[in-house]
Amino acid sequence: MGGHTRRGLALVRERIEAEPDRFVADFYTRLFTIRPALRDLFGATMAHQRAALFGVLDHVLEAFPDTASHEDLVALLAQLGRDHRKYGVAPADYDVFCNAMLAEISATMGDEYDHELATITTQALMLTTGVMRGAAQTAPGPATWTARVVEKFRMSRDLAVVRLVADHPPPHVAGQYLEVSIPQWPRVWRHLSPSVPPNPHGELEFHVRAIPGGTVSSAIVGETAVGDVWRLAQSHGTLTIDPTRESVLVAGGTGIAPIRALLLQMARRADTRPTRLYYGTRYPGELYEAPNLARLAGTNPWLSVTVVSEKDTNPWWLTRTIDADALHIRHRIGRLDDVVGSEVGAALDAGAAPDTQVVIAGSAPMIENTRRTLIIAGVPGRMIDHDPV
Repeated sequence: MGGHTRRGLALVRERIEAEPDRFVADFYTRLFTIRPALRDLFGATMAHQRAALFGVLDHVLEAFPDTASHEDLVALLAQLGRDHRKYGVAPADYDVFCNAMLAEISATMGDEYDHELATITTQALMLTTGVMRGAAQTAPGPATWTARVVEKFRMSRDLAVVRLVADHPPPHVAGQYLEVSIPQWPRVWRHLSPSVPPNPHGELEFHVRAIPGGTVSSAIVGETAVGDVWRLAQSHGTLTIDPTRESVLVAGGTGIAPIRALLLQMARRADTRPTRLYYGTRYPGELYEAPNLARLAGTNPWLSVTVVSEKDTNPWWLTRTIDADALHIRHRIGRLDDVVGSEVGAALDAGAAPDTQVVIAGSAPMIENTRRTLIIAGVPGRMIDHDPV
């Protein structure tokens, strides 16, 4: 597209970015004034939704003038359209959204919003809503599924393992995460990773840590009970294992969930290559999954397990203990990224396969630190896989 399109949309981005919170808040006020019923599609708090909207709008305005990036942009918008089915968005709602957004941009731009700029902006917004609506209308299968809680285990004061059985097995693969909504916070969605591979019985297990200030995670740990019905929506994520290569799997905290699902899937194969697992937490008593991993390693000689804790003792409120020697696994003290980087680097120096794949799961800081440490240790960046952070 021409330079005038790029300059025009860059100006719109600049004006919106000057006061992003005000712009998004005013947009939603305008949208709900035009169609009050749309407010019921969202949760009680709009903070997450507002941030997400601004991110998508900013990306659209940046990417639209570059025709070379349209394929990626369309793919992103299509996924957003499929994701929005869970909110109950109707096809006609996209027109209301588009008109409200154009009106808010016009109000923000003032006299700068001439006919040419209005035309360019309208084209970008019509592409956005058109792709999302089309993807939503052509998406296969239901928008959501339901699953009933059948077991819940409090592993510590801020961590729980929840098991459910879905009415129909949700379409996902081992290593992916699902969008989840709980009855305590309806219409609020969070991403949770199943710790077991998909199965025809619809059995699911999630590991959830209560995040300080996190409404949904705290409700799951503190309030979820057997019999609760959760809603499940789209699956996301690309964590996979290439069975032809040796693997190093790194799991921090509840990041063990998707890694465990991958390991259980790998255990079904007869040709799985040697795999080293590093599972780390802050305190040794938080290594709740260590016994299960030890049993898995005991029946699968291709798997070696190293558990890592930053501290060698527990705080007073954590009573769980771990005896690594009795479990026949290694226990290292230190930061997970440092232990992994040191041992993987030493293995490479000793002649380990240079094409060993590494999969990391955990918090965003843990993933970033581990990735950086591994690259410094000599692991090619292309061999390191993790979900977006």
